[in-house]
Amino acid sequence: MSIENLLARIQPLDQQAIAVAQARQAVLTKPAGSLGRLEELSIQVAGITGQPIPTMTHKVVTVMAGDHGVVAEGVSAYPSEVTPQMVHNFLNDGAAVNVLARQVGARVVIVDMGVAAQLPPHPRLIDKKVALGTHNIARGAAMSRSQALQAVLAGVAVVEAEIAQGLDVLATGEMGIGNTTPSAAIAVALTGEPPAVIVGRGTGVDDVGLQRKVTAVQQALAVNQPNPADGLDVLMKVGGYEIAGLVGAILAAAAHRRPIVLDGFIATAAAMIAVQLCPQACAYLIAGHCSQEQGHRLMLRWLGLKPLLDLGLRLGEGSGAVLAVSLVEAACRTLAEMATFADAGVSEKAG
Repeated sequence: MSIENLLARIQPLDQQAIAVAQARQAVLTKPAGSLGRLEELSIQVAGITGQPIPTMTHKVVTVMAGDHGVVAEGVSAYPSEVTPQMVHNFLNDGAAVNVLARQVGARVVIVDMGVAAQLPPHPRLIDKKVALGTHNIARGAAMSRSQALQAVLAGVAVVEAEIAQGLDVLATGEMGIGNTTPSAAIAVALTGEPPAVIVGRGTGVDDVGLQRKVTAVQQALAVNQPNPADGLDVLMKVGGYEIAGLVGAILAAAAHRRPIVLDGFIATAAAMIAVQLCPQACAYLIAGHCSQEQGHRLMLRWLGLKPLLDLGLRLGEGSGAVLAVSLVEAACRTLAEMATFADAGVSEKAG
């Protein structure tokens, strides 16, 4: 499938399903609006799926992994070797995302998009490696346009394969040492905000490391001159392979009318690229949480999204998105399983 065909398949929300869900919310045994964001969520998911009473049986979190040449600029508190080590940890069910996914009954899908090491074959590892990490964005483009497109379409293929197995909601996760730097560069390119407002401490760099990150983002934008009107141009010049994979995952889920729960800073950068490519895709997004990374709130504001949770998280992996999936499921279950006033023989509001 070409990316043009994929984008053309992303349709507006189903207004009839929204109207039916709204009508049902109005007669459930509660004061109107008393479940707040849960009511809004249930109606949004109805519109996304086209099902007036949507179900959340199959929950999936994709964890896409890739490395970044910009680590050479001293932007991370951890070395790139941690990326393949953490992929191994995911495969052994030892990471936070594995624990949280077990809690909500989600399956974890681990994808090598561009880890800078040859990972041994594993039955649970999906190999979509485009290259052994990106180039250093402070010195030149992260990848070629054809590599960016290849990575996006690889993300599409991963999600479409999962949909074939059953997927009702997609949570977006990633792993890649150094990836808050390209994510910040994407956000600066698209929002026009100064780097110092967007760039945060990532894995926990000190003040000197934070200044190195700001400088690296400034250099990346000056050297590459990404075009904010062309999402693929931004992606190829200052992005990452796991970010590109998430762009494809988001677009594929939207094309197949599945809700997408965003994780934090990196997943939101991917969502910004996806929305730049297809503004209609924004209606399919749910912001799982607001990251501790300082620019994340501005990025969510650019997308017009309100986060469900604000827990000071900055781990990545899809951890915040998976936590929020439980709220999306709760929204759908209350819509489906609560009695109406007529069912329960409860008197409605007087007047």
